[in-house]
Amino acid sequence: MGKRALLMKWLQDIRASYWFLPTILAILAVVLAQVVQYLDHNEFLLTDAWRTTQVEGARSTLALISQSVIGVTGVMFSMTIVAVSFASGNFGPRLIGNFMRDRGNQWSLGILIATFVYTLLILRAVQSPYGPEGANDAFVPHLSMLVALGLTGVSVLTMIFYVHHIPEIINVSNISAKLGGRLRSAIECLIETEKQEVDQEVDSLPERPAEHQIFLKADGFLQTWDRKRLVELATESNLYFELLLASGSFVTTYSPILNVWTESDLSEDVENDIRNCFALGHIPTEQQNLLFIVEQLVEMIARALSPGVNDPYTAVNCLNWLYVGLITAANHKGGLAPRHQNRVTYPSLEFEALLNASITAALPYIKSDPMVCKHLDGLLNRLILETDNQDVHRVTKKLRNEVAALQA
Repeated sequence: MGKRALLMKWLQDIRASYWFLPTILAILAVVLAQVVQYLDHNEFLLTDAWRTTQVEGARSTLALISQSVIGVTGVMFSMTIVAVSFASGNFGPRLIGNFMRDRGNQWSLGILIATFVYTLLILRAVQSPYGPEGANDAFVPHLSMLVALGLTGVSVLTMIFYVHHIPEIINVSNISAKLGGRLRSAIECLIETEKQEVDQEVDSLPERPAEHQIFLKADGFLQTWDRKRLVELATESNLYFELLLASGSFVTTYSPILNVWTESDLSEDVENDIRNCFALGHIPTEQQNLLFIVEQLVEMIARALSPGVNDPYTAVNCLNWLYVGLITAANHKGGLAPRHQNRVTYPSLEFEALLNASITAALPYIKSDPMVCKHLDGLLNRLILETDNQDVHRVTKKLRNEVAALQA
């Protein structure tokens, strides 16, 4: 009970890891090797026309495949490290996670490692005749060799894909487009999730000071919190909760994370259940914190407009994708609005906060470039024209006036 936040964090960490998928493929390669060897021992599937390879030929072929594949794997890993270093130095260190999560990189490494593991296991199964006058017959796993050759072909195609894929993932336009796409999806998901809860009966917080405050016994960024479990605890124990810090905030052991209203003292078990609804980490992540995506785009704008780079076109492209997030937040199913679950109040993301975290945060870097300022003014004008929300109009016009003052 109450462990789902930690489980969600673990799943997120696994999703962002570079080792998980290659490890799974390597294990599947071991299973495949055992299954195909069993079929070979039972002379299954292949006719005599396919059983012409001799022992030495089989060993030479399998040894060549394994040596070649592991050599290419080393080169691919080096290319990945170079790409990560390049992106980190040019676009910001917080973008490293995007490359580690990239499925193309993970599948490419996994396929080559799986081929290497499979080939080694099959190489071990090849047996020369031994004993007096070859009492024990030679064994060549012909079907297994055929599968190894098929995996080699797949590995060659993977290598070709990977050589094409690496330049694609470090292309600045593709990086900003992926961030913008994830930002739009995260905003749509947030709006739809909270819209499902808006029709629920909501109990307001008591009009008295909170009786208890919950402190977490660790330091770090608030990566995940289990909203559903908090509602269950509040209902079961007749409690009211007010979350004081939003996802992505930095928490210390002295930072109160939750105000609690209760009719009696909290038991130690209930306090532990409440703490287990939160999971901390050493770095901020996109999980339940879409502003982290916004921060990455703002960081790209800052680096693009730095004196050493001076790349206004990249800044313009990042502004376009921030605009996608803003127009989605304004128009998708009524837009962002403060919504709370029953008995649980938490900091909710509103349009003005999103605008401040994106465009307002980027203004100090944009103001020195007339081209980018002009493009931003056009985007803000479009934002006013393409939405009917008066609150959006108000905050956007205010920001547009600031941009106009910068251009004057």
